[in-house]
Amino acid sequence: MTSEAYNPGTEGAKMRFTDAMSYGDYLHLEDILSHQKPQSDAHDEMLFVIQHQTSELWMKLALHEMGAARVALQEGDTATMFKMLARVSRIFEQLNSAWDVLRTMTPADYTRFREALGLSSGFQSYQYRMIEYVLGNRNPNMLKPHEHLPEVHQALSDELARPSFYDEVVRLLFRTVDGHEQNLPEPKLDAPHEAVPEIQDRWKIVYENIDDYWTLYELGEKLVDLEDYFRRWRFNHVTTVERVIGFKRGTGGTSGVQYLRRMLSVELFPELWHLRGEL
Repeated sequence: MTSEAYNPGTEGAKMRFTDAMSYGDYLHLEDILSHQKPQSDAHDEMLFVIQHQTSELWMKLALHEMGAARVALQEGDTATMFKMLARVSRIFEQLNSAWDVLRTMTPADYTRFREALGLSSGFQSYQYRMIEYVLGNRNPNMLKPHEHLPEVHQALSDELARPSFYDEVVRLLFRTVDGHEQNLPEPKLDAPHEAVPEIQDRWKIVYENIDDYWTLYELGEKLVDLEDYFRRWRFNHVTTVERVIGFKRGTGGTSGVQYLRRMLSVELFPELWHLRGEL
């Protein structure tokens, strides 16, 4: 085929691109690329904006996948659930890589536009909050930063009213190991999940009898894999903030590094981590 066939100036090409959807049309690029609007003349603010916008897009995909995984779990479609969980882990791997780019910004670079951020803070990311709620880290006090957005506040409240993804996993665990749900602990819908001995006992049975409970064993390891990447994301967040602003208070009135360090101790699936010392 000659290069002339690819010449956008030919009449045929004009007709094709006039009538057909283009790459930019499909992705709504004009709309997406028009929303990077730094509030200062600082060169590095563009990096800061794009870093956080793309992170929110990846979190949107993570929520999309977690929603599908929960439905697949409830319907007994473990193959689809495993695929979605693996994808969520890779999403957080991608989010981790993004910190490397942001860390090219020095404290002096950030200082040039920090005041332009006003009271905005990553603490106010409702998608991040939703991810935590879906996975089981449920703190109702974290609803307060979203009270000014009724639809968001309602969506987060609705999530708190239903079992978390991990609650559904635990239900499957008891139904499979015990053969029924009579001993299933009541999930805490409005509080962060804490280690429950009865749950850890069932996981121990699974890990000591892998051949008999292979599907549950594989599910447990996929959850550990997901939380591993999630913890790394938190750790990279802490080190990036400390590297750029030190121990100054964060924007939006947060305590900055001190708050982020406290979050490092949060365990999403504690029984799966604790039982490792018993095997």
